[in-house]
Amino acid sequence: MRRRIAMMRISNTSDLTDISDYLVQAAEGANKLTGAPARFGECMVRGHARRQPVWVLLAKACEEIMKADFVEL
Repeated sequence: MRRRIAMMRISNTSDLTDISDYLVQAAEGANKLTGAPARFGECMVRGHARRQPVWVLLAKACEEIMKADFVEL
């Protein structure tokens, strides 16, 4: 009974410089429980120090995507 509920892609847009910018793209599946449609959004994480653990980048990406404008699919 598994199903994918969301996906996130994080892509470095700064040629892997020590302080980098990242494009964050996220997609959510439709939620039958709440009636929410499938949707897609994107945002940027800017000025991230790449020497930090990946979890720091993931936390920043999650914070930014929650503020992003989404479009219904």
